[in-house]
Amino acid sequence: MVKLITNGTIYTLENEKEKVQSVVVNDGKIIDQGSYQDMKLQYGAKIDEIIDLQGKTAIPGLTDSHMHLSGVASQFMELNLTGVRSKDEMLTMIKEKAQTVKPGEWLVGRGWDEHLFADGKIPTMAELDHVAPHCPLFLTRICSHAFLVNRKAFEVCCVHSFSEVPHGGKIVLDPTTNEPTGLILETASQLFTKHIPKKSYEQLKEALRQAIKYCMKCGLTSIHTNDPLYLGGIEQTYRLFAELIHEEGLGLRCNLLIDYPFLPILKEKKITTGYGDSKLQIGAIKMFADGALGRRTALLSQPYEDESGHYGNAIHSQQELYEMIKEVRECSMPVAIHTIGDQALENVLNILDQLPSVHYRDRLIHVSILRQDLLKRLIHPNRVCDIQPRFIVSDFPWIMNRIGEKRVHYAYPFQKMLSLGVLCAGGSDAPIEPVNPLLGIHAAVTRRLIRETHEGYISSEKLSIEEAVRLFTIGGAYATNEEHVKGTVTRGKYADLTVFSHDLMELDDPDALLEANVEMTIIGGKIMYQSES
Repeated sequence: MVKLITNGTIYTLENEKEKVQSVVVNDGKIIDQGSYQDMKLQYGAKIDEIIDLQGKTAIPGLTDSHMHLSGVASQFMELNLTGVRSKDEMLTMIKEKAQTVKPGEWLVGRGWDEHLFADGKIPTMAELDHVAPHCPLFLTRICSHAFLVNRKAFEVCCVHSFSEVPHGGKIVLDPTTNEPTGLILETASQLFTKHIPKKSYEQLKEALRQAIKYCMKCGLTSIHTNDPLYLGGIEQTYRLFAELIHEEGLGLRCNLLIDYPFLPILKEKKITTGYGDSKLQIGAIKMFADGALGRRTALLSQPYEDESGHYGNAIHSQQELYEMIKEVRECSMPVAIHTIGDQALENVLNILDQLPSVHYRDRLIHVSILRQDLLKRLIHPNRVCDIQPRFIVSDFPWIMNRIGEKRVHYAYPFQKMLSLGVLCAGGSDAPIEPVNPLLGIHAAVTRRLIRETHEGYISSEKLSIEEAVRLFTIGGAYATNEEHVKGTVTRGKYADLTVFSHDLMELDDPDALLEANVEMTIIGGKIMYQSES
């Protein structure tokens, strides 16, 4: 079927601010582009359908290069604490939810962030027990590296202050009483999560269905998502996505990052990166090198400014990490490694430099804190930095206390990275940050929240709107070696477009980015979402 997408402004991103009036699509791919008159003259007799943009502005379909769709889906099933701005509000929400939970049933939620609280204080064990005395409680912080549990959870899971904790984790104890405070860090969460009943297949499927539709409502045409640990393993994860994407035709292009513990299954089934089709593919092997800045578990080369002598935590020893990456290499697969601190990144690069590259690019996820020497080592055709611009406005200004005035100039140094030619892809890390890609674009351009009036945190690192848009278009394509079929409006590429109410490239005030609405999300030349307005 030949379609004509027309009557709007379509930015190709092939060249700076290059635009066309119309795009011709056949079998889901772009076969031509140009003025309406030329396209109508050449293809008029063959056109089966016209998609009218009604004067709106289209850009290449947006890609979120790093998210956890299962986490987004959980927001449709569990207590959502995202954006809560005080401890009292958080406790009230827990209490209200607890009233709907039967005795002994788990109350699970996520999204709390004490940095949004005026006093920065998190609920105590006693406060959690008071609002949810009858049910075990497990609340994941916005970063997914810290958790809150109540006394009932400790009892149900037979966990004590002296329980043996998996390497890299910690049960935080009160320094006076030596009793648990309710705060759990990193891998210590496994002591509790293994006792939480799993959601049924149909519950997971319905939540994922809603999450996929929400992503397309936000203008996303592709996502790279990491979910097997939360969706019952790699086989069930692939089955869920295949049923929704293929059988139900939901359309969102999904690249599945696979956690390292599932590598043996891939090897057994002789499945490797790229397995699948244009809508659903197996991606890189995901692993962790360190933790997060919020709880000072990101691994730094110099001590934290606000905790003398503390450098953070390596999730694995250097030898263990080497063996893991080597095993992935022996399968001719790329790695996608969580590296927030500069020392974690250095450790990973030292290993990658010893091993041969493979066809697909390796991904360095987050790369929040850098150094000049590390920037130069990232300039590599087979390495992509998976960055989350929205982290800027979540982490500033408190990040200054963590790393100090000197190092903060290398916190999310996006302009330095792009200027040097480092390949970068933009993502949200949803549900840690909101799915809406315009929030990430706005953060990259302004480096501040919309309600803030300053010039931006480390304003020299601000990007232009087009540079930020490229992170979420061609950048996302580079991350999966799909730049030949995605990322720009080009003949031979997928007909994936995101249509906005505003012309993003011509905005005088970058805050107006957040006033733009998604009018259509077009995937393979098919409208998968359309605004009702």
